[in-house]
Amino acid sequence: MTDTPPAIPAATLVVFRDAGGGAPELLFVERAKAMAFAGGALVFPGGRVDPGDHALAAMLGKDDSESAARIAAVRETIEEAGLPIGLSPMPSPSAFERLRAALHDGLAFGAALTDADVSLDLDVLEYFARWRPAHAHARIFDTRFYLARLPAGAPEPRVDATENVRLFWTTAATVLAEADAGRATIIFPTRRNLERLAQFATFDAAVAHARAHPVRTVTPWTEVRDGIEHLCIPHDLGYPVTSEPLLDAVRG
Repeated sequence: MTDTPPAIPAATLVVFRDAGGGAPELLFVERAKAMAFAGGALVFPGGRVDPGDHALAAMLGKDDSESAARIAAVRETIEEAGLPIGLSPMPSPSAFERLRAALHDGLAFGAALTDADVSLDLDVLEYFARWRPAHAHARIFDTRFYLARLPAGAPEPRVDATENVRLFWTTAATVLAEADAGRATIIFPTRRNLERLAQFATFDAAVAHARAHPVRTVTPWTEVRDGIEHLCIPHDLGYPVTSEPLLDAVRG
């Protein structure tokens, strides 16, 4: 990693909801086409880990980068999708609306939580993966992926209409099929994680799989296979597909 360019710490949250007997649905957001990173792509809610996330982690006695990333995943999901994941107790609809509006107005997350009389429950997030590309690009993100179940009584998600233009629920398999048909754009890390998530019929099964595969940072590399250059990832991290022809791979 010493030869790779600096990366921006980030966190993202894969939110599951029960689909009534079928495969669980996941929450997706569509990035605005004008965005410099992954413009027009389907992604999960998330964003940069801010200094305020580290400050709040320290206030909670969790002065480490992983706790700060969990806080960022919770904060970004509130800001981008309007979902109260990781809050305890569940705030009333009016209190949550005030909290979200306060974040959009620039109030520190800790202060917004205090005003809403709620605290964080970071244990509801399950650490799933960490990706840190190394290709030459204007922005490289070191992103932690977390899984969480949609809490009972949560409001309907609502897009923030700034970085994102649309949000919706659907299965991992459906998004993969849409991408294969040319009707959706997903970048290489999202595709690999969706292929992994598509294996599970329940949230609990995904969590069990995550716990059986300790997180190790994924940094894709290129190598020639059968005369074709491929973008590759390790074989032992639970991913059913571990390479893709480089010309086919969509990178952020």
